[in-house]
Amino acid sequence: MDMSRRRVLKTGGVVAAGVGLGGLTACSGTGSSSSGSGAAGDPNKGDITVWSWAGPAAEMRKLVPAFNKKFPGVKVTVQDIGNPAIWDKITTAMAAGGAGLADVLHIGVDYLPGYVEKFPGQLADLGPLGATAHKDAFASGLWETVCPDGKKVNALPWEANSGGFYYRRDIFEEAGVDAASIGTWNDAIEAGKKIKAKTGRTLLGIDKPASQADSANFFQMLLQLQGAMFFNLDGEITLGSPEAVRAMTIIKEMNDAGLVADISGGWNSLISSIKKGTSAVLPWPTWFGGIIEETVPDEAGKWGVRLPPAVRVTGSHAATVNSTHLAVAGNSKHQAAAWSFVEFVLTRPESQVAIYKAKGIAPALLKAYEDPVFHQPSAFFGGHKKGKIFYDALRVPQPAYNYTGDYARALKAVTDAQTKVLLKGADPATVLNAAADQLAKQTGRKVVR
Repeated sequence: MDMSRRRVLKTGGVVAAGVGLGGLTACSGTGSSSSGSGAAGDPNKGDITVWSWAGPAAEMRKLVPAFNKKFPGVKVTVQDIGNPAIWDKITTAMAAGGAGLADVLHIGVDYLPGYVEKFPGQLADLGPLGATAHKDAFASGLWETVCPDGKKVNALPWEANSGGFYYRRDIFEEAGVDAASIGTWNDAIEAGKKIKAKTGRTLLGIDKPASQADSANFFQMLLQLQGAMFFNLDGEITLGSPEAVRAMTIIKEMNDAGLVADISGGWNSLISSIKKGTSAVLPWPTWFGGIIEETVPDEAGKWGVRLPPAVRVTGSHAATVNSTHLAVAGNSKHQAAAWSFVEFVLTRPESQVAIYKAKGIAPALLKAYEDPVFHQPSAFFGGHKKGKIFYDALRVPQPAYNYTGDYARALKAVTDAQTKVLLKGADPATVLNAAADQLAKQTGRKVVR
């Protein structure tokens, strides 16, 4: 999960998170009978605790009265642990054999594989509890995220955020550029040159010196638009792949043309750039639309939204770039009751619609998008139907991605490589291949190019 998102989550704003883990087969839910089997307790009785943060914690708390009408014997306590504090708290508890771990855990996609790999059995298998009945209910690629080995269901998808292309309609119009005509990122570069010449604005912003832990969100989106990631489904390193080099080359070409603003300094710098109108485009996911509206409410009607340009002429415009999930602790004495709550929150369209209306959290549950709220024109975004735009992206078949337990190391290698490209003009292929080799030494993983 990116640092600026974490800032939003800490302060209670709109939520989100990233895409899937590998594995292509459907899960059978055939877990063992030991800790983590997902078989403990009565689905109608028990006291359960839920760990989450800010906005999502508040929304789950609001759902408890409706849940208790159906499950009066289950007492639910939702705790706002904070973000990123929740990750250390989960890690500490798992390292202690699950001591003090909550029954239900809200987990980002970038942390899920690490917990599974480093702490076997600390997450219950939700298959025996009934999770497999919902495997076709979510956006493509997400079931493989939570069930990478085709057997154990480690969690259930909550949200799915597609890559987006938020843009200042007034700036595009001033420059004489039709945003709808931009088919590829090469087209976007040419449009950016016109915008810079006519208005003085850059095309987009990147944290060039990587002042934040993951300043490579745009690079990652360009990768995922090509169906690629830092690792392949076998966990092999792919930082030097043709797709990765192509993504970094696009960034270099933008930067060399003077189209990239530096937004180093974290969340405050990003928000400041939006208020100043520094750049014409914000290539951010679904959840970020609410942040724009909150940041510059007086610019209603000046903004537009669409899916991002493709990397290649025949390429995809859809990429599910982040997600979060709910899991059940492997040592919980009330796994069945915890599952009752997870199922109520995540597989019931009414629950997901209520959460979306309150916090803008984009559901992974496709049936939720039948609600009219996702198909209404947005006055802020020039009448564009923001919800439907991103729903259409989620309906596009997309691959699963393998973040692995080494995602943080890979992210550091990528941001360092990107900084060399942006600040020193380094060759994309050279720095990415070096990053891949460095990551291989750190992790013992094989490099494929």
